[in-house]
Order: sequence, then C-alpha cells, then structure tokens
Amino acid sequence: MVMALLAFVTAIQAQMMNKDEMTKRIDEVFGAVYNNPKEPGAAVLIMQGSDTIYSRCFGVADMVTKAPVTFESNFCIASVSKQFSAVALMQLAEQGLLSLNDPLSKFFPEFQASFFNDITLHHIMSHTSGIPDARPRNDRNFVLYSTDVNSVQYMRTLDHLNFQPGTQYEYINPTFQLIYQIVERASGIPFEAYMHENVFGKAGMQTCRYFEPDRDIAHLAHGYERDDKGRWQEYDYGEESFFATKADGALYCSINDFVKWERALRDNTVWTASSKRLAYNPWIQIPADAEYGYQPHTGYGYGFFVQDMPNQPTHVYHLGDNGGFTIYAGKIPERDLIFLFFSTRPDIDRLAMVNNVYRILGFSF
Repeated sequence: MVMALLAFVTAIQAQMMNKDEMTKRIDEVFGAVYNNPKEPGAAVLIMQGSDTIYSRCFGVADMVTKAPVTFESNFCIASVSKQFSAVALMQLAEQGLLSLNDPLSKFFPEFQASFFNDITLHHIMSHTSGIPDARPRNDRNFVLYSTDVNSVQYMRTLDHLNFQPGTQYEYINPTFQLIYQIVERASGIPFEAYMHENVFGKAGMQTCRYFEPDRDIAHLAHGYERDDKGRWQEYDYGEESFFATKADGALYCSINDFVKWERALRDNTVWTASSKRLAYNPWIQIPADAEYGYQPHTGYGYGFFVQDMPNQPTHVYHLGDNGGFTIYAGKIPERDLIFLFFSTRPDIDRLAMVNNVYRILGFSF
C-alpha cells in the first residue's frame, strides 16, 4: 500500500516529496485555521483508490459536550445532499417510472402556470429551470421550520420565470425540494423510506440520516458561528433558515459513510454507467456573475459541479453551506481520487484551501 501511494505521489506532483513532507504541507493548509483543539473543527480525508493520502480531524463537533470531530461525526452536508436526490430520480428513470424529460406539470397538476409544461426534471436537476426562489421570508417560523412540501407552495400560483428553461444557470434550492414529492409520486414510497432502502442502503451507508427535530442522530456534529463578541454560538436548526428541507440539504453524514457513497457511485452500485455520464456532464456553464458555484471552466451536471480545466483531469464536486456547516465533497474520477472536507464553522475560504491542497498534489484547479 505504501509503495502504491508513493507511486501515485510521484506521478501527480510537480516536485518529488515523500509522504511526510506532503502531509506537513497539507497540515499547514488546514492547521492555519483549525489551530485550537477546543474550537469548532473539521474532518479531512483524501484517498486514491484504497490508499489514504491524508486523514486528520481537528477541533470539536459539540461545544457543549466537547466531543471531538472524528470520521464518525455526522455533519449536515447541506447542498451536497442534492446528489443523493438526483440519483434517486435517475434510478426511477432507469426503472421506467419517469423520464428526465417529463415536465413538472406531470407531477404537480396543482401548479397553475402553463410554463410548468416546459420545465422538465432535467431542468430542475441542472439549475436551468428559470423558476425564481420566491419563498416568503416575512414569517420567521416558516423560514426556520418549513418542510420540502411547505417550502414550494408558492409555485402553485407562480406567474413568471426568470428566464426560458434551459437557457441560463441559476442555483436555487426550491427546485431540488420538488424532488421530495416527485420521488413519492413516481414510486409510491415515502421519500425517506425510498432513500434509505434504494440509495443509502444500496451504498452500504449505516448512519446517514435526514434531519428531523425529534430524531436522535448518532455522533451528531453542530454548526457554529461567532457572535459579535467573538464567542462561538450554535448555528444550525432553529437559528438558520430552511434547515429542515431534505431533498436539497438536510442530510447528516459522516466521512466514513461518505466514502462508501463515493465507492457506490464509482462502481455503479446505486446507478448505471449511463446515469453517471449524465450526472457528470456539465449541462450549463456557470457564469462569473453567478451568486453561487462559480469557478473557472465549471458547469453543472445533475447534482454535481463539473470543472474541466485545460490540461487537467475532470474535477467533480459539490459544496454545502448551511448554518455553521461548510462542506466540500470532490473527486477526480480519472485518478480514483476523493477529497472530503467537512467543517463545523463557516469563517473559512473553503475553495482556496481545497485548491491549495490540489496544488500540493500536483493539480491546477
């Protein structure tokens, strides 16, 4: 295993360095932020095949109990949850229970506007639907506690789009929240039950759970943010908006379980090779003025950002941001490389840190 790892390092690095030197340099990237073991922390894992290139946990997962971050800590992975919902739709398409070209009007006859005949499942998974995020913000309880079903009720009487479906990129969460009901209406199975049996179960994931206010989650990590006096305060459910909607962002998952997920995606355990090609295809390029998700040469697939830099292998990833949680889950499929960075604090420049590590590994993202 050590020889395989050193061979990989030799192949991908511009300058030769041994594992100890590489670990030291990556430690410096994360240690510059996570330098206090009593503060909110992070878990970081980089693997190539079955070889671990880097693994380390920093800080605490719970400021009250002082439980440290471990690879079993369950983080809210926020928008990284979207890829699980996208996989569910593609599974149902593989079974012939729906088509990615189906219009939303097929599943939501209660939506009154005729333009729902023109918006397809392809559009909602690629953030090209044109549907605006018009969720009401004037009711604080709604903002804090609404569910997937409640959150999209405004679409019943929606009377305009921001652009013609398929012509532009605009990252919004409510369109992914629609998947909650689509899965139920197409499969006849409650969303959570479908996901646990057909998605998490097939991947061998043991502990990941969708958030529920009255549900205990093992090894639960909390998100934190500093108040105006510099003190860490819990910042997740009840403090941050739209924290409980599931299909777009309420999945709690550990690093250990997410590795199983990545292997299931790689080995086509939860989908077909054809579905994977669709999901990793950049259907729309992300403009530099996009409010969320811009990086150079990056597009959006189905629940994944896809970056195709010149002279670099394809970089497939997603970001997650909700409350104090700041998540990166990425990979370079051509190299069988995965890179997971789950944080319980938001005061970081996540992509700068991630890209610095990739440069240490010899890539230029």
